[in-house]
Amino acid sequence: MGYVLELLSSLSTLSVTVRLVLALVCGGLIGIERETKRRSAGFRTHVLIAMGSAMTALLGQYISSQGVPSDPLRISAQVVAGVGFIGAGAIIVTRRRETKGLTTAAGLWTTAIIGIAAGAGCYIEVIVATLSLLLVELLLSRLEYRLISSSRIINVYVELEEKSGMYRINDYITEKKIEVIGTQISKDTSEDGISVMLTLKLPKDENQSEHVVSISTIEGVRRALDIQ
Repeated sequence: MGYVLELLSSLSTLSVTVRLVLALVCGGLIGIERETKRRSAGFRTHVLIAMGSAMTALLGQYISSQGVPSDPLRISAQVVAGVGFIGAGAIIVTRRRETKGLTTAAGLWTTAIIGIAAGAGCYIEVIVATLSLLLVELLLSRLEYRLISSSRIINVYVELEEKSGMYRINDYITEKKIEVIGTQISKDTSEDGISVMLTLKLPKDENQSEHVVSISTIEGVRRALDIQ
């Protein structure tokens, strides 16, 4: 057993192969979860990032083992920063001012770290980190949804045919004793109407979806959507 551990900790052919395969498998598992949710960065993207990061860590160790004065962590540090640009490409802000892709970007960044750890020979840490990330993606996302659903504060995106529709929305908000925390109004360049992002605080034990549906039925409102 001690011989195997020593072999895996060296830069032998077996050790390098195991590290790259471990990076491939862990990156693939994370990518599959993203792929099932139809995210922009899926299976192949995560595998490539994990493999590339592992190769970077291996390269740093190899250069250092050849007696060349260098910091093996310097190249890996550039990967951590560089993956940020890839993650930024996965983040978009929709027309409704809804930000999407933050979880995917964070997952890509974490996958890069896992790849570096795999290349550095941190086998146990890589497995634990991968399982933890999958736990967050698969289970904690449901908890997050429940917390958001039970929150008294909601963001409602509303498209109006004309500005006068805001008066009727204000009347509804006043009638239901809803507190307005924030309002953002923007002109719809393609049509004559406007779009409004309302941040509302509901009274206790109020149903979020019922209020959104009620707002959507107000005269002059094209549609109303709950933005989470």
